[in-house]
Amino acid sequence: MHTTIINAEDLLVATKFSPPRLNARHIARGQLLARLQEGQRGIATLITGGAGFGKTILLAQWRLELMRAGLDVAWIAFSLDDRQFASFLAYLLSALQRLGLRIDPEWLNSDGSEQSTNALIAIVTREAQSIGRELHLLIDDFQHVESPAAHRLMQKLLDHCPANLHLTIASRSTPSLSLGRLRMQGNVAEIDFTELPFDLDETRDFFQQNLSSLTLSADEERLIHDLTNGWPAALQPIATMLRVRPSKRSQLRSILWKSNDLQAYLAEDVVACLPPGLIDFMEKVSLFRRFNPDLAQFVTGSSRAHELIKRAEDENLLIHRIESNDNVPWYRFHPLFGEFLAQRLSSRSDLQVEALHQRASQWFAERDYLVEAVRHANLGGDLDYAVKAMEEAISTNWSMAYISPMLHLLERLPQETLFSHPRLFIIGCLTYAFTARPDKAQRWLERIRRTEAARNPAVSSKFTLADAAIALQLDQPRRVISLLEPSQQSPLENRSLRYISLSALATAYLAVGRQEDARRLYAQQPIHAEDRDNDMAMVFESTRALAFLKEGDAREAERLGASILARAEESYGRGSVSASLCAATLCDASYELDHLDDALRVLANRSGILRSSMPDVMARASICRARIAVIRETPRAALDFLESQAAHFQVMGLDRPQALMLAEQVNLLLGQGEVRRATELVALLAALESTQHATAETRGEISAIAALSRARLALAQHDPAWALEDLAAVGAFAERSGRVRTLVKVRLLAARAHRELGHQDAARESLRAAVETAERLGLVRTLLDEGPAVMAQLAAWCQELEPEVPLAAYLDRLRACNGSDEEAPTIAVPTRSQADLPRINLTPRELEILGLVSQAMSNKRIALTLNITFGTVKWNVKNILAKLGVSSRYAAISLARQQGLLK
Repeated sequence: MHTTIINAEDLLVATKFSPPRLNARHIARGQLLARLQEGQRGIATLITGGAGFGKTILLAQWRLELMRAGLDVAWIAFSLDDRQFASFLAYLLSALQRLGLRIDPEWLNSDGSEQSTNALIAIVTREAQSIGRELHLLIDDFQHVESPAAHRLMQKLLDHCPANLHLTIASRSTPSLSLGRLRMQGNVAEIDFTELPFDLDETRDFFQQNLSSLTLSADEERLIHDLTNGWPAALQPIATMLRVRPSKRSQLRSILWKSNDLQAYLAEDVVACLPPGLIDFMEKVSLFRRFNPDLAQFVTGSSRAHELIKRAEDENLLIHRIESNDNVPWYRFHPLFGEFLAQRLSSRSDLQVEALHQRASQWFAERDYLVEAVRHANLGGDLDYAVKAMEEAISTNWSMAYISPMLHLLERLPQETLFSHPRLFIIGCLTYAFTARPDKAQRWLERIRRTEAARNPAVSSKFTLADAAIALQLDQPRRVISLLEPSQQSPLENRSLRYISLSALATAYLAVGRQEDARRLYAQQPIHAEDRDNDMAMVFESTRALAFLKEGDAREAERLGASILARAEESYGRGSVSASLCAATLCDASYELDHLDDALRVLANRSGILRSSMPDVMARASICRARIAVIRETPRAALDFLESQAAHFQVMGLDRPQALMLAEQVNLLLGQGEVRRATELVALLAALESTQHATAETRGEISAIAALSRARLALAQHDPAWALEDLAAVGAFAERSGRVRTLVKVRLLAARAHRELGHQDAARESLRAAVETAERLGLVRTLLDEGPAVMAQLAAWCQELEPEVPLAAYLDRLRACNGSDEEAPTIAVPTRSQADLPRINLTPRELEILGLVSQAMSNKRIALTLNITFGTVKWNVKNILAKLGVSSRYAAISLARQQGLLK
C-alpha cells in the first residue's frame, strides 16, 4: 500500500513512537489486561492515574497483546515539548500514518480552527474506514497535551471515530474530553487510580522477580503492601535496598520513609510543576487521615479548598476518594505521599502546626467525630479539650477506635488529671486491659476504688466490666462468667461497652466448654440492626464463628468469619482492633481447612494478635503461624518462633499459652526425631503444671496439654501403654470442654498406640471414630498434622474399606491433599449420585456471582463487573463454597452444574 510520508518526519523524535522495552522482571497485569480486552471493541479506553502507577508499562503490555493477535498498532508518547498544537498535530498525524492512513503533509499547517479541524477529521475517518482492518492507536502521557485546539481535535476524532479505529489513552490527569455519549453507548472502557495499584499477589510477584537471593516472609510482603498501598514506584527503592543491603529487611518501614530515591521522585516528578498555592494547601491537609472540602477550608482558611481538591483529584496527585455514608466526598492521600507532605509541613514552626491541629480538633468535635477530635487535640497540645472530648465519648458512643488516641492521651496526662476525671480513669483501665497490660489496669482500678469517685454510679457501674476485662486478659474465664452473668439483667447503656461485655462473656463460655450457654446468649442478645456496623458488635458476632470452630465445624467458622472480617476491614480498616480480633478465628478456620494462602493473608502483618491481644487469640494465632511456617518455611523457623512466643507468654504471666507453645515444640521436635530436646520440654511442661494452684482456672487445661505431650513422647519411645493412660485423661478433658479437634487427635494417637500393642480391633475402632468425626466436620489439618505415622495407618485402613463407602472417598482426598494449594480439592464432601445430592438454596446475588466464577473471573473482576466491593465478592464466594460444601471454585462449578444451578 502506498502511503504519503510527511516531509517533517525527520524532525520528529523517533523514540516517541516506540514503547519502553519490557524486561524479564516486569509484572504482567493480568486483571487489567482482561479489562482492556473487554473494552477492545469500543472507541476509547482511558487509563488515568498518578505518577509511578505503571500506566506506561500496562500500555506496553497491551500493545504486545494486540500485536500477538495480529492487529495493527501504533504508539505515541507525548512530552512537555508537545504542549503547543503544532507539535501535537505533527506527532498525531505521523502515528496515524503508521497505521496506514494516507494524510497529505499540508495538514501539518492546520491552524486548529473549527473549519480546519472538521476537514482533517473527515479525511482521517474516511482513510481509517477504507483500510477495513482493526486499528489501534495507543497514546501515552496525554497530560502533556495542553492546547485547546488539540483537545478540540481529539474530541472530534472521538465523536466521529469509525468502528475499526480504537484509541487507548494513558494520562496522569483526567483528559478534558466529553465522553458522556460514548459511555452511554458502552463505547468507553476506563481504568482509574483505584485499579492501577498492585494487589498483594502482584506485590509478592514483584519481589520474587526482583530479589533473586532473598525471600520475603508473608509478614514482610504484607507490611510492604500496606505501607505502599500497591504503588509500583515505591516498590523499586525497597527492592534495590534489599538487594544491596539485605540486613535492612528488619527496617522496612524506615527504608520507605527515609528513601532518598523516593523523596526525590516525589519532589521532582510529582510536585515540582505544581503552583505554590496548591503545594501549601496539600501540605496543610496532610495532617488528616481523611479530609473533605469543608474541613480543609476551615483549617487552612482557603476559600478555594473545593477547587484545589478537585484539581488534585483531576491530576491524580496520589489522592483518592474513600467510601463514606456522608453526602460530602471524603479524600485521603496515598500514605507515602501524605508522609512526604507532612515532613515538608514539619519544617514550619511548631506553633503554626499546633494551631492547625487545634482548628481541626474544633471542626471534628462540632460534628461528633470524636476520635479525630481527640487525636488532633492531643497533637495540638490542647490536653484539656482532649480530656473533655474523651469523657463525652465515654458517656455516648465510645468504641474500640478510641484505644489508640486514649493510649496517646494516657502517655501525656499527669495521673493527677486522670484522678480528677474518674470516668476517664475507668476507660484508661479498660484500654490497658485490652492492650495486654492487665497488671497496670488492676492497680489503677484498685486505686480508683479507694477514692470518692467510687460512690458515683456513673463510675462504679463500669467496675464490673473493667474487672471482667482484666480477668479475661489474665486467662480467668470462670471469673469473667461470675462477674458478667448477673450484669446481663441490667445491660450498660453505652452500646459498645455492652457488646464488649457480651463478647467477653461468650468468649469465657466457650473457653470452659459451655457452648450451649454461648448459643443461648446469642439468642437472647441479638445484635440490633442499627448496631450491625458497630466495631464491638462485630467482635461479639465473631465469637459465633469461634463457637463453630470449638465444635470442629471449620467450614461454617470460615464462612461466618470471612463475612465479619470483610465488614470490619471495610468499616474500620485492616489494622483496627475489631478486624484483628475477628482475624484470629478466621485464620484458625482457614488453616484447618488447608486454605493456607487464605490463612497467611489473614495473619500477615498482624503482630498485635500474636503479642498484645487476649490470651486465647494470641495462642491460637501463634499456633497457626508456627504450623504454616513448618509447611511454607522450615521446621527451624517454626521452632524459633514458638520459643520466642513461649518466652513472651512467660513474661506476661500467661501459663496456658506458654504451655501450648511448649507442647507445639514437643510435637514438632518429635517429628524431627529430636527426642532428647522434646523430653526436656516435656519436663518443663510438668514443672509448669506443678506450679498451678489447686484453684487456678487453667490448671485442668494445662494438665491436659502436658498429658498429650507425654503421650506423644511415650509413642516416640515405643511405650504405647503409657501413652494410652495419658490419652484417656486428655480425652476426658476434651469431652468435658467440647474440644472436638482435640478429641480427634486423641483417637488418632490411641489408634497408633493400640496398633503397636497388637490390639487391631481397638485400633480400627479408634481410627474409625476419629475419621467419622473428621469427615462429618470437614477437618483436614487436624489429621494431616499428625504426621506420616498416622497417615500411613489411615492409608492401610483405607484399603480395607469398600470404594463406595463415604469414609474411603474422604480418606482418598485427604491423602491427595498436599497442604500447599489453596484451591485443593474438597475434603469433606464425597462423590454422590444426583439423587443423593441435597437441595442447595443460593441467593440471587450468589447465583449471579457463581455465574461469573464459572466464566473464570477473579474476585476483583467480579467486583468491577457488578459494581460492588472486593470484600463483598469474597464474602459471597465463601458463602457459596460453604453452602455447596466444597473448598475450591472448580468443585463449586462442577457441583452447581450437577444441581442445575449453572447451565
